[in-house]
Amino acid sequence: MGLTRVPGLLYGGDYNPEQWPEQVWQQDVRLMAEAGVNIVTVAVFSWSRLEPAPGVYEFDWLDRILDLLHGHGIAVDLATATATPPPWLVRQHPEVQPVDANGTRLEFGSRQGYCPSSPVFRDSTVRLARAMAERYRDHPALVMWHVGNEYGDHTVECFCEESARHFRRWLGDRYGTLDKLNAAWGTSCWGQHYTDWTQLSPPRKAPGPVNPTQVLDWRRFCSDALLACFEAEREVLKEVTPDLPVTTNFMSILHHLDYWKWAAAEDFVSDDAYPDPADPASYLKAALSYDLMRSLKQQPWLLLESAPGAVSWREVNVPKEPGAMRLHGLQALAHGSDGVMFFQWRQARYGPEKFHSAMLPHGGTDTRQWRETLALGADLRRLAEVAGTGTRADVALVLDWDSWWGLEAPESLPSNRLRLHQLLLSWYAPLHARGLAVDLTPPGRDLSAYRVVIAPNLYLCTAGQAAGLAAFPGQLVVGPFSGVVDAADQVHDGGPPGPLRGQLGLRVEEFWPIPDGVDQQLVTGDGTVLTTRTWSEWLTVDDAEVLARYRGGPLDGRPAVTRRGRATYLGCLPEDLTPVLDEVLAAAGLTGTDLPPGVELCRRGDLLFLLNHGTAPATVQLPTTGTDLLTGRHLHGSVHLAPRDAVVLKP
Repeated sequence: MGLTRVPGLLYGGDYNPEQWPEQVWQQDVRLMAEAGVNIVTVAVFSWSRLEPAPGVYEFDWLDRILDLLHGHGIAVDLATATATPPPWLVRQHPEVQPVDANGTRLEFGSRQGYCPSSPVFRDSTVRLARAMAERYRDHPALVMWHVGNEYGDHTVECFCEESARHFRRWLGDRYGTLDKLNAAWGTSCWGQHYTDWTQLSPPRKAPGPVNPTQVLDWRRFCSDALLACFEAEREVLKEVTPDLPVTTNFMSILHHLDYWKWAAAEDFVSDDAYPDPADPASYLKAALSYDLMRSLKQQPWLLLESAPGAVSWREVNVPKEPGAMRLHGLQALAHGSDGVMFFQWRQARYGPEKFHSAMLPHGGTDTRQWRETLALGADLRRLAEVAGTGTRADVALVLDWDSWWGLEAPESLPSNRLRLHQLLLSWYAPLHARGLAVDLTPPGRDLSAYRVVIAPNLYLCTAGQAAGLAAFPGQLVVGPFSGVVDAADQVHDGGPPGPLRGQLGLRVEEFWPIPDGVDQQLVTGDGTVLTTRTWSEWLTVDDAEVLARYRGGPLDGRPAVTRRGRATYLGCLPEDLTPVLDEVLAAAGLTGTDLPPGVELCRRGDLLFLLNHGTAPATVQLPTTGTDLLTGRHLHGSVHLAPRDAVVLKP
């Protein structure tokens, strides 16, 4: 058994029966059964249909659809329908609508139009969640709860007065006194000293740069405010239906929300993933985000939304090529998902998403899309034993949301070209190309299970975090612009790398960001020439070995990459990290697998996934003999993979 009471892998998608006459429902459930669909998500945007007036509930239509689905053996992921407030709530209480940083209250007519701090909005969501839980607590179709939808997508923050009051309460809980807040925010700079809590406000539009610690605390607060909305509904659901799992759909690697905190509040992690078919590197970005989902609770997760073909919100919405729907679904399984679900089941005829692809397209069942829907369902039935199995990783990448928020503050940094997602990908790509499993981890988690830990960036690094890294017995790599500030975004005494200095054996005297169009070279000890185009630092070594030095330019001859014991530091970001990574992996006794370009190798449980994301055929040497669960073929020696082909090998 996997994440729910449904056996095997989950397969289905968002289902919006309220968009269709009831005579269509019978056809839907018949085709779902034909495709092997065993679960659908229902009622995500149905608040206005379920509660057409305050306290007036109309559940009859939802009763009928849940009964119909259950009668055809299809389980339900029931949404609490609170993703978008209904028109009556907005018109009676316009204050629930969000206000932007310029002071403009946004209008009704899209989705997620709410202020996360609004007590009217929160109370209304809790009442609806309770009404739904009490009505459907014993319905046999219900196997999980889906709270809200894609928190942090359209509504990340609100700058209204209610949010300001909530922010002040949050700051009061964090700091206790104004003296402590003034010290943390450094308000003696630019004459910002506060003498009363009422003087504090969100970082609204101002004449110039806003206090960076105020902005950092605002990012923390906004993540917490949205989380409180989720937790309020979750509390009611757990009270009424304590045995049903509760989740909300994440949005891959999202800057706005601290997913480490959010995942702790969920029973299991679910994710929405929409890799761009026009981007040849999209499979790599998807793999990284899937590994984050698996790492958040260190257990299987669920791909709750993905696109069967084209989406409807990019400037150019390229469809997926034949076979890509299957390949992308198998990739999610390989990285720990216990199912493959889509937005959406039946393609809409109207609204902003009428051109978004679906498992059942406008053209019906005589279409390539429908044939691929059928084929993927058959594949998932063959792979049922994957559900519930885990992945063991020897390598971890450190991801810290406080560092991310501080690193990408809108102003006052030496350069705005250090982007954390790209830094993660820079290290992840060569690890992925070797078929090495990678976890992501917050800096405070126990690291003893890993042999290599890489922190691409820890701009914000506390003494406690540094102590945790120092206790790690394996190979540690720390990337540039790390150990710069403390939890209040204040530069550490003595400058960077702050509390990491003893472990790294160096000081960063000056940051030296590289202007556009300039290539800074560096040379390793064996003469390998590397190039960095983004960032460099003036390092002074205390007691570290120099592995590479800059060549040419103002840093000519100075250290660029160093090592002290098991800790390696990069004061730059080479375009090719392979020479540094190879040395670290060798020291850890890790080699990986030599894979053709575009081929992905993943191990989950005792199964080996081989996926060809490339446009050319590829031949892969098999590390073991076994049976391909997708075809029943017995394989040994090597396997030939056509473009977008896959093998799931069971020894």
